[in-house]
Amino acid sequence: MVEDTENGHQRYAALDKLPCPVFSVARSPLKDPEDYLVGQSVTFSAEALIRSRGDILQGRPATVIGYGKLGRSVAAMLHAKHVAVTVYDSDPVQRTQALSQGHRTAPTLARALAGAGLIVCATGNLALKEDDFAAVANGAYIASVTSSDDELELDALGGLYGRTPAGEHITRYARTGHYFYVLADGNAVNFLHGACVGAFIFLVQAEILAALATLASAGHEPGLHELDATTRSFIAATWLRYFDGATS
Repeated sequence: MVEDTENGHQRYAALDKLPCPVFSVARSPLKDPEDYLVGQSVTFSAEALIRSRGDILQGRPATVIGYGKLGRSVAAMLHAKHVAVTVYDSDPVQRTQALSQGHRTAPTLARALAGAGLIVCATGNLALKEDDFAAVANGAYIASVTSSDDELELDALGGLYGRTPAGEHITRYARTGHYFYVLADGNAVNFLHGACVGAFIFLVQAEILAALATLASAGHEPGLHELDATTRSFIAATWLRYFDGATS
């Protein structure tokens, strides 16, 4: 197997024993440019949907749940747009890094959700469970960087909230005294606008092909594996020859 998502990497890593070798490119430095640009596109798409209802980001405090590579990019883009950002991550090390980048941090998820007008879920591991939605502020928008099954326990809200369309790709969840909006049905919001990352996607695709070639050419023990630094450097150098306009 070759895995290129953080969610998949986490699931493989959580298993006591794998039945086959799994090469992961999810945490490769060659994937960093893609992750950074995906974070930018998530922010773009969330803002576009919010603006479609006559709202804007400015004056709407944001919370980013998960400060991995995608969460960092989303938080940085929102910060650049002069939006106050609070970061929540279950890992205190990640929260210290968020603090160093000028973001507020919260020690609990409930504290992070309080008063947030935009919530971006970037954990890949159920950012918001059924009981968490009660802490979401009235009128808040919720966006995800991946599939709804991975980030949001929306199915559990079926008997608690009524759902009505509030615009294209926007759903209003409401019950007595409480309402919020979910963008793109809780799926990766940037897919609505193509989720383009340009030629940088070829870095990841090249590493996937290199991992497949490595699997085909030699035996490997069951478990998680990664390509070596030499192969990654070769891929990066080859990519630069074709796509770096400043390189002769």
